[in-house]
Amino acid sequence: MARRALKLASLAAAASGIYLYGNKFMDPNDFGVVRVGRAIATTAVITYDYLTSLRNVPYGSEEYDFLKSQVHLRSAERLRELCCANRGTFIKVGQHLGALDYLLPEEYTRTLKVLHSQAPQSTRQEIEQVIREDLGKEIKELFVSFEDTPLGAASLAQVHKAVLQDGRTVAVKIQHPKVQAQSSKDIFLMEVLLLIVKQIFPDFEFMWLVEEAKKNLPLELDFLNEGRNAEKVAQMLKNFDFLKVPRIYWELSTRRVLLMEFMEGGQVNDKAYMEKNGIDVNEISRNLGKLYSEMIFVNGFVHCDPHPGNVLVKKCPDSGKAYIILLDHGLYQVLSESFRMDYCRLWQALIKADMKRVQKYSRRLGAGDLYPLFACMLTARSWESVNRGIDQSPVSASEDVEIRSNAAAYLPQITQLLNNVPRQMLLLLKTNDLLRGIESALHTRASASSFLNMSRCCIRAVSTYQRSKSHSLYRRVHISLTEALSLWQINLYELFLWLKGSCLGNWVIAFLNRMHHST
Repeated sequence: MARRALKLASLAAAASGIYLYGNKFMDPNDFGVVRVGRAIATTAVITYDYLTSLRNVPYGSEEYDFLKSQVHLRSAERLRELCCANRGTFIKVGQHLGALDYLLPEEYTRTLKVLHSQAPQSTRQEIEQVIREDLGKEIKELFVSFEDTPLGAASLAQVHKAVLQDGRTVAVKIQHPKVQAQSSKDIFLMEVLLLIVKQIFPDFEFMWLVEEAKKNLPLELDFLNEGRNAEKVAQMLKNFDFLKVPRIYWELSTRRVLLMEFMEGGQVNDKAYMEKNGIDVNEISRNLGKLYSEMIFVNGFVHCDPHPGNVLVKKCPDSGKAYIILLDHGLYQVLSESFRMDYCRLWQALIKADMKRVQKYSRRLGAGDLYPLFACMLTARSWESVNRGIDQSPVSASEDVEIRSNAAAYLPQITQLLNNVPRQMLLLLKTNDLLRGIESALHTRASASSFLNMSRCCIRAVSTYQRSKSHSLYRRVHISLTEALSLWQINLYELFLWLKGSCLGNWVIAFLNRMHHST
């Protein structure tokens, strides 16, 4: 009798499951056992592939390098499929990995970059449910129009264009309804799997990735925090007239719904869009560098997700001025004063090719004996270029290949370094790589002006810090005069570079040469 009752209960449960799935009330991805099983299976297959494919091949041989590249590619594709299937937190972490150029093998970064365009979309019913639960009204009560197709979908949320009852056009950011419930379980699962992999491969040290996700994901899932960040950065950078940050409409915003001013434009890495709309690519790259130098070195409050979908450009038809529009303010890194000063001085040393100070400040930031690798990771340049001076010559194609091959060769040392540096550094490295990706797409990478802007910000930041610690009027005046002189020297050098590259400069040089030959 008990066995028969158990059979009936099992049949009823199965029938209910099929009915719910068929009616789209429940997605199999919502079942923890499905998500966990998929993650375990993928991790097991990737681990087995690495253990067996390279076992009997001589290390360092051409065959070894070829097979290793193939294993990297297969593993990256399996990881991408896992992220797309489990969605949410998995896609977020996968996107983070895809942004770590020069830190991970190219096979991984190239394969995982597509996750920015493969994020899941919530259905209209799910969107209505979130708005109803958080704002207490139906969509038709709040908006005159609401576009069903999202402007963009990300790992944690999607954005829709809408028009309020008073006629204002807004962007409505709505969190995927299942992300909150799944995120903590997903992170715990990743942590367990990474610990198991580390037992098999002792050199594999990616626990820093889970620690960062633990800390940052709750902040990114709180849209009120995102709104506060947007207002803070808009106020902080108000002197930059080329920057636009959407205004937040607080009366219709909650932890899962964010209403903001609607702004549109082309993605910052879309060179064709800029050329078509008469936007100066070099000016945009220069201004983007100014923004981030100011955030990192001067303010210590850094927007850490500048992938192209979050940074738009638009030319005002009336004034002809090109603007940078900064979106998605969920993830910011707050830098401590001591960290920020060490980071400023390290970059000053890198720009001046002062190797003693590069070593000193790299060690202070946790790099230890791996300071040459740390300098290469920060600058995305070879050690030879770092010694010569990173502002002396642009990145060549051969140097780019060398950097990427070194990323694969030194993966154990890179993971060790990432475990040793302060947690603040991890998001800065990600930000650096995203910015370099934009510069590469625009062909403006490693321009002299970007280093000059960084130098200005470092000088201002260090001088401000020194004045705050000085109790002597004479000392403060001396610091201010030294700061003014250093900034004046940079301006003079920038003028020299402009003259050197301009028609007027060429004419002056030709005239001086003639004068020299005539004498």
